[in-house]
Amino acid sequence: MQLDLFADDSTAIVPRADLPSTPPALRSTPPQQPQQPEVPAALAPGKRRLHIGEHVLDYTLLRSKRRSIGFVISDDGLRVTAPKWVTLSDIELAIREKKRWILTKLSEYRDRSTRRMQPQMQWRDGETLPYLGRSITLRIHAPQRAGIHFDEAADQLIVCLPADASEQQLKDRVLGWLQLEAKRVFGERLPLYAEKLGVTYKSFALSSATTQWGSCTSEGKIRLNWRLMHFALPLIDYVIAHELSHLREMNHSPRFWATVQSIFPEFETARKTLRDSAQETLPVF
Repeated sequence: MQLDLFADDSTAIVPRADLPSTPPALRSTPPQQPQQPEVPAALAPGKRRLHIGEHVLDYTLLRSKRRSIGFVISDDGLRVTAPKWVTLSDIELAIREKKRWILTKLSEYRDRSTRRMQPQMQWRDGETLPYLGRSITLRIHAPQRAGIHFDEAADQLIVCLPADASEQQLKDRVLGWLQLEAKRVFGERLPLYAEKLGVTYKSFALSSATTQWGSCTSEGKIRLNWRLMHFALPLIDYVIAHELSHLREMNHSPRFWATVQSIFPEFETARKTLRDSAQETLPVF
């Protein structure tokens, strides 16, 4: 028997011959109302809906000239791109086959979005800043001496600024220090892994990219994101090993990952940790 979603059992018609001759006695407690079925959320314009077991999956379908079906997770949820000649049933079959990957990625994306909504650090004395995988404390001192100094024993970054210094002045001073530290650390780690791999890179420079931790050209020019200085040294080493390995394999084939593993065996753990660390959660400069 099918339950009509909009049926209302409380208004069912009773045959007149069965009606009682006198009203029933009043009850001390009202009868329990039937539980209303949960109505699914309205489908947004341009979306399609697919039921997979206990999951309800909304997605956007785009047709293109590509030769295969592609899946992308973004702020709008799941986006499926498929060739014009592929039927809707084949597309939904592909979604079902990729169910585990899609649901995992959607969950990871929601977690990242939640972290992005967390309060950002305040730029003031006593606030903490992520540096090489640990938290260091910002200390603002009167400018008895110029510059900025890191007290490693106390895990304090001492910034010398006037009492009326602006928040932006503090940001600029810390940014300059972090970038100098990045040049120092990257300059020390790159030769170590280049020697392990037996390759030579032409040059390296800092990057401020919002979507990449590093890059490497076929000419041997390496760029590393200075934001890596917020993370522990093994994560920095992984990115360095990754980019240097492109001097052997300018792709992400199994041979490339084998090359990375040859000089950084723990690359899978580091890769996942870095992938789960959204840049949006880092301090805003």
